[in-house]
Amino acid sequence: MPAFLLQSVASTFDQPTIDFHALAPALVLTGALVVVLLVDLFTPKGSRGIVPSVAGIGILAAMVPVLTLALDGADRSMFGGAYVVDNFSLVMQAMFLLAAYVVVLLSTNYIAEGDYAEGEYYFLLLSALLGMLVMASSRDLVTMFVALELLSIPAYMLAGWRKRDRLGNEAGVKYYLMGVFASAVTLYGMSLLYGISGSTLFTDIAVAVARGDGFGDTTPFITLGVVFVLVGFAFKVSAVPFHTWAPDTYEGAPTPVTAFLSVNSKAAGFVALLQLILIAFIGRDDVVGPLMWVLAALTMTVGNLIALRQTNIVRMLAYSGVAQAGFMLAPLAVVGSNSDGARSAVVTYLLIYAAMNLGAFAVVLAVARKTRSAEIASWGGLFEYAPGLTVLMTVFLFSLAGIPPLGGWLAKFVVFRALLSPELTAGGVILAVVVGVNSVIALYYYANVARQMWMNPVPDGDRTPVRVPFSLAAAIALTLVFTVAFGVSNLATRFGDLATFLPA
Repeated sequence: MPAFLLQSVASTFDQPTIDFHALAPALVLTGALVVVLLVDLFTPKGSRGIVPSVAGIGILAAMVPVLTLALDGADRSMFGGAYVVDNFSLVMQAMFLLAAYVVVLLSTNYIAEGDYAEGEYYFLLLSALLGMLVMASSRDLVTMFVALELLSIPAYMLAGWRKRDRLGNEAGVKYYLMGVFASAVTLYGMSLLYGISGSTLFTDIAVAVARGDGFGDTTPFITLGVVFVLVGFAFKVSAVPFHTWAPDTYEGAPTPVTAFLSVNSKAAGFVALLQLILIAFIGRDDVVGPLMWVLAALTMTVGNLIALRQTNIVRMLAYSGVAQAGFMLAPLAVVGSNSDGARSAVVTYLLIYAAMNLGAFAVVLAVARKTRSAEIASWGGLFEYAPGLTVLMTVFLFSLAGIPPLGGWLAKFVVFRALLSPELTAGGVILAVVVGVNSVIALYYYANVARQMWMNPVPDGDRTPVRVPFSLAAAIALTLVFTVAFGVSNLATRFGDLATFLPA
């Protein structure tokens, strides 16, 4: 047998080097999954509160290795570069875990008081979270696709958790069918890229994509592969025109699941886009830039214009989430001329968006405990019987609108800074104008909810105070701290940075 064949066979049976410290967040969360399953199996059905406590403790335990890895500071790579732990992956893993912990707090009373299978709910929630942790470290097409399915399949089931509700059934079916279609498109694009590059590693694909390796003229196939993969993940972030699942799914799913999908699932899609665009497709700015420009402009404009017409606050937040995705896509349109600025802008926006959007959904849950309605009209006169919740919701809404000194203004600022970088481009300037116009449009429908709470009368005259459970109050407090801290702590620094946009 030739020597190279012997070497190939021997390498097949080589044991991969496993860095258990790097894998610790995922391993701890996997252990929490098993414990949740066992606790639910052996706990009497009447015992409420044990399973969510175990799930929350498991999520916080997974944060410990994330912190130790961050303190260590070394980049770690395994499986031939398919799984990488670096600063980017650690920041995103920390965001996923903290946001999921807030979702557990939101879910505790909602699930316990409803006719839901509690153990299965938290098991699926942690399973989707595990896929997100893997997604943050994936640097390989196969690893990324496995992570995508691991986070998507439990999410489909969670979206249809209200089995006896027509809107819940519609939410689950629509999300599932659209998700399967998007996965098929993504997988086809990945197969084209693998066929051209002969590798699933992002670094190898980057080399092949940049110089057009393959047989004959592969440029059309490279372009098709890049577009298909990006379109597949555009569904995950609810970018227009791939957003049609979001409003119905958000309205029909349990509200904590809606919060989870609007933050964690969307963030996972952006993590994938960042890694693909900044590593695998770094040589194809001619495709990525125009595609992201069109998606960003369409997404923020269509999302905001439709949000103006909504009378249901969950659907309004759904279309608001679509528009927010457009703001986050905008820096990717100039990734060719400002890659570091684009990545920083998207990550900063994701962190702030997670806090303020989860906070808004937490208040929606609290108010719905009394009104039993998601109609914006039912929020009339909220200040008269729930002044604290009114102030808090106003903070979250104005933060989403980008009003200083709340965190949302910083999110908008870093987007403008990326688009108006020293390497000014006509496309970046025009898109910055589109972002500015859409920021003004968004303020109208956020302010409309505030007007209902502060100025309109109570629709039914019932001024009974709203009772907020401890877990829900804790979720609101956590999100409020991050929303305010992000904005205030960066206010002086960022206003100093404005000098970079002024002429000398």
